[in-house]
Amino acid sequence: MAQPVIRLAGIRKSYNIGTEVETEILHGIDLDIAAGEFVALIGPSGSGKSTLLNIVGLLERATAGRIEIDGIDSATQDDAGLTRLRNRSIGFVFQFHHLLPAFSALENAMMPGIIAEGRATDAHEAAARELLRRVGLEAHSHKKPNQLSGGQQQRVAIARALLLGPRLILADEPTGNLDTHTADEIFALMREVNRERGSACLIVTHDPRLAERCDRAVTMIDGRLRAD
Repeated sequence: MAQPVIRLAGIRKSYNIGTEVETEILHGIDLDIAAGEFVALIGPSGSGKSTLLNIVGLLERATAGRIEIDGIDSATQDDAGLTRLRNRSIGFVFQFHHLLPAFSALENAMMPGIIAEGRATDAHEAAARELLRRVGLEAHSHKKPNQLSGGQQQRVAIARALLLGPRLILADEPTGNLDTHTADEIFALMREVNRERGSACLIVTHDPRLAERCDRAVTMIDGRLRAD
């Protein structure tokens, strides 16, 4: 079988380690996601979903366990290596878009390339323009985030996440701040891109309608995966 894009084995996460209030949040998570899979992560608030997403996205380190992204063991990477791996292989889409207010939609979409190269390049601009066209914002590329609707801002965030062609897309409640119609449009766009590009996608959602439209859903309760 092909190597999974993401492989988690025995992932544990604790806070306040070595103190009287040490608390384990994740209790041995095992999860594989293959290229082209679109997986929903569901469960009640406080169950550990966002913590797991941060660990998968290499924003936090696990206390124990093994994380492989595209065949690379994250434990073998120093901080600089993790940054390179995160920037090259992972695209992030959040509930709140985290667009930079001083920059245009085009510049925000180019940001991963600017970070990777230390400067804007013609190739990054061409890729960003094509992605904005792809998400229906070609005519709005010059606008600042405060000139765009919530759905349009989320489309810019999707274009930004896709700029470098990441193998893994992580989305934390990407439609949670949108009305139902716009949420459905954003989900359909992410699903379409997932199918076209063959990227793996892990989406945290509280919306059962969206979870039902994913390839599979995993349920997290009290820091454990209960169903797949």
